[in-house]
Amino acid sequence: MTKSSSVRILTDTTATLPADYIQAHNLEVIPQIIIFGQESYLEDFELSYPDFLQRLKSTKELPKTAAPPVGEAVKSLEKYLSEAEIVICLHPSTEVSGTVRSVQTAKEESFPNADIRIIDTRVIGGNLAEMVKLAVSWAEAGVEADEIEKRIHALIPRAITYFLVDTLEYLHRGGRIGGASSLLGSALQIKPILHVVDGRVDAFEKVRTRHRAMERLIELVMADFSTPEDAHLCVIHADAYDRGMKLIAAFRQKLGIEKIPLYPVGAAITTHAGPGTLGVAFFK
Repeated sequence: MTKSSSVRILTDTTATLPADYIQAHNLEVIPQIIIFGQESYLEDFELSYPDFLQRLKSTKELPKTAAPPVGEAVKSLEKYLSEAEIVICLHPSTEVSGTVRSVQTAKEESFPNADIRIIDTRVIGGNLAEMVKLAVSWAEAGVEADEIEKRIHALIPRAITYFLVDTLEYLHRGGRIGGASSLLGSALQIKPILHVVDGRVDAFEKVRTRHRAMERLIELVMADFSTPEDAHLCVIHADAYDRGMKLIAAFRQKLGIEKIPLYPVGAAITTHAGPGTLGVAFFK
């Protein structure tokens, strides 16, 4: 088979990319595993997000997640290596996901001599989505792999994510609470604002109401925002579409940006953050 492109970009379902984008760019996306009791599902492939939410709300036992099986990574890498000389893999922080390890194992066991470049982006969700979209656009424009890799590594220390959760219980029980564990036991009316620092979840500050928390998210973005072209601002949510759209409307008014993506964070992230999660991601 003739290789049509020198570089392809591989990611996974924590990037929360829209289905129409994935289809339009013929992307390979490795699924996370969602586990309800004794049943496991490939995220998005065997369990849609609406079906996941319905099941989550009707069950007393919280689901669990697992990193993508090595076999799923092998299938995606095999397809890409038939099309391109180089595969650049962009995956979430190793502090919160085992995806990087799964892809590394797939490379070592099945493609030890292939040019597969695996990047721990130190982010998750919206920042990862924007990194992938940028990398795809560069690859499609013919940018060399070394340059794409360099640009992604330059974005990593600029990535900012602030988010609110309705309860810390999901992060706590899923083992992803990180430095935000200091907030456990806070009064119920306290709404914590969390952020991602070097790939881990940490506490940022506490506010007293959801309304004030929303205002604070806007203030935090305004304080660090540079230009629309460089910031790649997006809003992320877990079953909080209406609040997400309100946040986007506020940013459109204050920043004059028309195109602000709204990303549902997907089943794997919702499992650990919980329904009602709302956040913003951008590059400072």
